[in-house]
Parts: sequence; C-alpha cells; structure tokens
Amino acid sequence: MANLRLELPVLQNWSCHNCGGCCRQHLIEVTEAERQRIIGQNWTAADGVDQPVLAWHAGPPWKKRYRLTHRSDGGCVFLDDKGLCRIHAKFGEAAKPLPCRIYPFAFHPSGKSFTVSLRYSCPSVVANLGTPTSKRSNELRRMAEEVIPASAINSPAPLLTPNDRVDWTDLQPFVEALDHTLADLSTPIVVKVVRAIAWTTLVGQASFEKIRGPRIRELIALLMEAARLENPHVPESPEEPSRVGRLYFRTLVAQYARKDTVADLSSGVWGRWRLLRAIVRFTKGSGNIPSLQTGLKEVPFSALEPSFGPIDAEAEEILTRYFRVKTTGMHFFGSAYYDIPFAEGFHSLALMLPVTLWLARWHAVSDGRDRITAADVSRGLAMADHHHGYSPALAQYAARRRVRSLVELGDLTRLCYWYSR
Repeated sequence: MANLRLELPVLQNWSCHNCGGCCRQHLIEVTEAERQRIIGQNWTAADGVDQPVLAWHAGPPWKKRYRLTHRSDGGCVFLDDKGLCRIHAKFGEAAKPLPCRIYPFAFHPSGKSFTVSLRYSCPSVVANLGTPTSKRSNELRRMAEEVIPASAINSPAPLLTPNDRVDWTDLQPFVEALDHTLADLSTPIVVKVVRAIAWTTLVGQASFEKIRGPRIRELIALLMEAARLENPHVPESPEEPSRVGRLYFRTLVAQYARKDTVADLSSGVWGRWRLLRAIVRFTKGSGNIPSLQTGLKEVPFSALEPSFGPIDAEAEEILTRYFRVKTTGMHFFGSAYYDIPFAEGFHSLALMLPVTLWLARWHAVSDGRDRITAADVSRGLAMADHHHGYSPALAQYAARRRVRSLVELGDLTRLCYWYSR
C-alpha cells in the first residue's frame, strides 16, 4: 500500500467544525476488537455516560453485530454538550471506531492507486471549509491503509457497461472525460450534467469488446462533441417531465428526503407506519408534501413546480464541486456505488441535481420564499447525499429500474432542466 498513488480531490477543503451532525445521523457499527476496546475504557456516569455504550442491532445471537448507542435526543452516547467526542477527548482520536475516524472521507481502489472522495452530508464539506485535502496526504494515506485491503490492488476494474469490462488503464479516460465535461466554468451546471448524461448513455449502449487503447479516447471525444452540439445551452422553454417520469422521480426523491437516524430507525411500528403513509403521499403527488425532516413544512407539491429563477453563482460552485469530487473520486459506480456499471452509476449521480434542487425549493417554500438561495441548495445537497451510495433502498432493483426508465424516457434530462429554471 505504501507505493500506491494517492489521488486527491484538490478543489475540496475540509476540517471538522464540531457541529455534531455526523454523531446524530449515522449508525456506527463496531468490530469485535473495537467493542472490546470500548468496553475496556470503563465508561461511567462520572464521564457523562449514564447508559450502555453499545447495543446489539443485527445478526443472530451467536454472531451479534454491535453499534454505538444513541441517547433519546438522537445524539451518540459519546457526544458531549460541546459537540465533541468523549472517546477522542479522553483517549485520543486513534481510540475511536474506524467509521468515526474516516468520516467524511471515502476511499476507492483505482488500479495501482486509490482515489479519495467526500460525503456531502457534512455541512463543512458542502461549505468547503477547512484544510485543503492536498495538505492532508499523509493523514489520508494512513486512513486508506486501514480501509482498503492490500488485495484491492489486484481487483479488476468495475464494469463499464452491463456486458463489458475494460482494464483500469482503459477505464480512466471515461472518468477523466466526465471531469472535463463538468469542469467547464463557462457553462451552467445543468447543461454540463445534461451533456454528461447524453454521452454516458451512448457509452452504456455501446459494445467495447474490440475497442481498446487510443480508440477509446477517440470514441469518447466524438461522443462528447456530439453531446455538446446537441445541448448547446439551457432551453428557453424546458419541456415538462412526463407523468410517468414525475411519478418515478417523486418515488426516488422520497428516499433521499427521509431521515434515517438511529432514533428514526428505532421508532417502531408507528415510525414505519408514518414513513409508509409519507411514501404513499409522494407517490400520489397531490395535496401537501409530508414533512420528513425538521425545517421542512407540509407545503403543496404544486408549490415546487413554478420557475424559481436561475441558480446563482454560489450554488453553481457548490454543485460543480460536488459533481467533480464524486466523479474524480470514482464515488458513483463499482464498489463505491452498489457495484453498478459506469454509465448507470453516473445517471444515478446526475439524478442528484434535480433531487437537490427539488429539496432546495422545498426549503425555500417552507420559509415563505419563491426563490432558492445557495443555502437552500446546500441544505438540499446535504440531505440527499446522506443517502447517496449508502441507502440500501437505492441499491434495490426497483430503484435502479426507475433511474434507468428516467433515462430511457428522456425524463432525467427534462427533470434537470425543469427544476433548474
């Protein structure tokens, strides 16, 4: 691992600002070694810990899986009143469970290197606050060595299409081309995403059995140029998504809008019934949107459909940075995203644009506004990316089928334009 190249998202900064959000949102499963270490730390009420620190959450009695306990207010049992971790404060960072130490970073093997991405469920990541990742290379390398097994350097590249797999050398041009498409600062983010949808769709339909090496780069260049000519700018009057497309979209956005904290997952029969009712209302798409998170009011579905004005420069920067970090970090296909092939994985990532803008509109309307701000976009993106690549529901066949249908119907492009206007 020491000789592997580290590929960092150079346009991203991050430092922890002790908001405590990750200690409330995430279920932290611990290994047996971590469980024994935490038990050996002998936590008591005098340390501010007045309940069991570990809970059995999965697995049969003879092979139990444990997680950190959460208090009734939703916070981790080790979260103190200042938003700090009691384990970190008393025993140092190295004593914390691995998921706590690596968040919000994500590491993915890439042949003889590994890429680094970040989770935008962290507000400091969205706001680009803190130390440049380029100055964290030693720290990130140590993290990666704990996360990525040594055998990963021999793993095959992810699928390019459902029927084709190329080697890492031939896969890299596709990732580079996506970043090239998204990096153009003179083009609105919605046009860049639509262009990427267009040429990756053609990649997903092609056969690469006999296309390798320089011919791959030649093909990508042709596809990118065709996508650019076909989508030169934002249309003056975007076409509305189809009725079926809207149905599939609402079903998917409901998954991104839900709040799956430990407290929510432990809410019992009533909690599951409330969530089921909310999903039914999303499916119907009439009346009021059920409030799924604090700060989001029950407003009419129809209130999110008019024009909300163009995306401002600050929101453009946030969204462009998000897509580039996820793309260069290969955080959208293969082992990083439910083992989905390249093109299908990017289409799921592209869906994050209309999902985020829909959620941003919901925030704005909840505050009595008919225009979205960069703050609305930031909140919507943090909500959505909490689930993207980490929600089991999004890995299921039904969810993947809906995304594929949106592409086949042309509705993914329509949704991008419709909610960016």
